[in-house]
Amino acid sequence: MTDLKAHADLLRELHAGKLLVLPNAWDEPSAELVVEAGFPVVATSSAAVADVLGHQDGEAAPWAEMFAAAARIARTVPVPVTVDAEAGYGLKPRELVDRLVEAGAAGCNLEDTDHRAGGLADAAAHADWLAEVRAAADASGVPLVVNARIDVFLPSAGVPEADRAAEAVRRGRRYREAGADCVYPIGAPGDVLARVVTEVGGPVNGNTNPSLGLAALADSGVARVSFGPRFYRAGFAGMRDALEALRREEPGGAGR
Repeated sequence: MTDLKAHADLLRELHAGKLLVLPNAWDEPSAELVVEAGFPVVATSSAAVADVLGHQDGEAAPWAEMFAAAARIARTVPVPVTVDAEAGYGLKPRELVDRLVEAGAAGCNLEDTDHRAGGLADAAAHADWLAEVRAAADASGVPLVVNARIDVFLPSAGVPEADRAAEAVRRGRRYREAGADCVYPIGAPGDVLARVVTEVGGPVNGNTNPSLGLAALADSGVARVSFGPRFYRAGFAGMRDALEALRREEPGGAGR
């Protein structure tokens, strides 16, 4: 517990200063690659972990399997691990915190999509739930770093485009007031990220895209950046290219 608290404290400290880059892992070997490359924290990707386990993203995988995968990663690497816990799997705050701590997590990503009813969770109700998670984490002795994901920019949220930026700010303020350490308006363009940084205050998580690289994210004032299942999917793309080349090379193959 002492080591895990130290990991949570370090993870929180890394949100101040230079941009915290979090390449997302999905199993022990990918987590080890992140550490070997010199990154100070390992983040998990729920989409990639679920896919490895044979399930769709969006809480289709049993939560026990997801936490077991996170625990294997945390046991393997010597750095803090922040776990993508989706929307909490319907667990009560105290149980969610207990499962995260048992898995060796120093932080967690919690999103405001309602996977059961569809669309977004009510902002006030979700903020209350985050406040309970915050209180449970502090009481556990491991002050988990809570990254509150804001899903208004996802098509499934059903928020009109003209309203998304203002709604991201509104939710971000509520979640920070509830005790979230960082907010994450996933899919937000650079100008909106800068607005969230200014109007919400505190650390903001961004994600890269072809037009928004690390330098642009740093310039917008975000504290951390994550990549979701990008590297996991890139591995499949590389394997597909290698297999196609192999088929062309074999006797009687397409290239013959």
